[in-house]
Amino acid sequence: MSTADVMDFAEAMERFDPVLGFEVHVELNTASKIFSTGANAFGDEPNTNVTPLDLGLPGTLPVLNRGAVESAIKLGLALDAQIAPSCRFARKNYFYPDTPKNFQTSQYDEPIVFDGHLDVELEDGTVFRVEIERAHLEDDAGKLTHQGGSGRIQGASASLVDYNRAGVPLIEIVTRPIVGAGERAPEIARAYVTALRDIVKAIGISDARMEHGNVRCDANVSLMEKGASEFGTRTETKNVSSTRAVQHAVMHEIQRQAAVLAAGGTITQETRHWHEDTRTTTAGRPKSDADDYRYFPEPDLLPVVVDEAWIERVRAELPELPAVRNKRLKGEWGFSDAEFRDVVNAGVADQIAETVGAGATPAAARKWWMGEIARLANVQEKEVAELGVTPAHVVEIEELIAAKTINDKIAKQVLGFVAEGEGTPKEIVEARSLAVVSDDGALTEAVDAAIADNPDVVEKIKGGKMQAVGALIGPVMKATRGQADAGRVREIVLERLGVG
Repeated sequence: MSTADVMDFAEAMERFDPVLGFEVHVELNTASKIFSTGANAFGDEPNTNVTPLDLGLPGTLPVLNRGAVESAIKLGLALDAQIAPSCRFARKNYFYPDTPKNFQTSQYDEPIVFDGHLDVELEDGTVFRVEIERAHLEDDAGKLTHQGGSGRIQGASASLVDYNRAGVPLIEIVTRPIVGAGERAPEIARAYVTALRDIVKAIGISDARMEHGNVRCDANVSLMEKGASEFGTRTETKNVSSTRAVQHAVMHEIQRQAAVLAAGGTITQETRHWHEDTRTTTAGRPKSDADDYRYFPEPDLLPVVVDEAWIERVRAELPELPAVRNKRLKGEWGFSDAEFRDVVNAGVADQIAETVGAGATPAAARKWWMGEIARLANVQEKEVAELGVTPAHVVEIEELIAAKTINDKIAKQVLGFVAEGEGTPKEIVEARSLAVVSDDGALTEAVDAAIADNPDVVEKIKGGKMQAVGALIGPVMKATRGQADAGRVREIVLERLGVG
């Protein structure tokens, strides 16, 4: 899509008001699938975790996973929502190769969770409330891998189906229409999905790894002319799989739809595909309405009854929620409001907490996660959690610095090699011979060479301009590939010049 096909974001915001809505699918981490005994495991060989029920074979009957129901109760309580005392499943009928039953077992008019909300904090500390309409249980589809072409169904020569994921338990969280977001709509989109991901991870119902598809977001966007009261036609960008991508997808759809409407065109109600490489969306299929799915009650499952005793037991077992935990950690770490808000916005609060728990100081943990590690993630356009650097690695870096085995400059190099999968910091320092040069013989030789090459600097130092010492330390560091102990180099320079 060319730049002519989108409108400048600021101009779009002058002419239109965005309306958002999100459907977030969370894969639960139960041991087995929602209606069968098939293993719920990521990354196994294709089509090894399947049962006759998962394949939709005749004569098979579903049995509901109690753990999945309890996960839904936990999430409902975390979202300050209502838990239905009785709910039931329905069949959502559609044909697709990764859905061998030809229907999805979901919840339609009787979800287990309804009427909740989530308060999300934006980068400047503003809190925006997102109203939750419902959260319901359902089974996941299998996974299609398209061969040939771009890897998408368009232009593919063949498609392979892996049914390992078929029947994995899902909770789908559906918001009410979000109005009043204005120019902050993309930021709110990212903050909402981030907050929801942090909650499901904190309460232990999902691994919440977006790169594994544990959390997937369908982002609905429509535009209204300024002053209008009726919502515009919405599009639904499907299966956006990172918080960064959610933000970009919402921004792009606003800009694209604004350009279409400004040119006198109309928006088609449809699903759209997100392309991370170009940060654009393309048309998928016309969006189906509920009637098209021919919902009817699932005849093979009884209604689910949730009594107050069960709800209260789950409530008593809920762990500390992220918002409460963040307030506690800010006090324990001694961070200012701005410092801690930066940590939360960067999505590294968990990593810093684990690093501190493993023995690092809060200041050191913050320095590395907010500094070099965040920079590496940004360069590689990854979430920090996807980079491959762990809290244990950071603690090991700090131990190497404390032992004067490496300095900060070398530590940054080491973290880059860790992110590339070369091993632990200690293994990398040894394998690449990156330890600080502290041998006086080698350092003295490098210092003498620097003195000989810079007579003018030597005269300044002997004349009392001690700040000029840095001009000799630089060449020594260069000669030792940055591995010299700068403090010891300074001492040797002053010794060799007979000053200090």
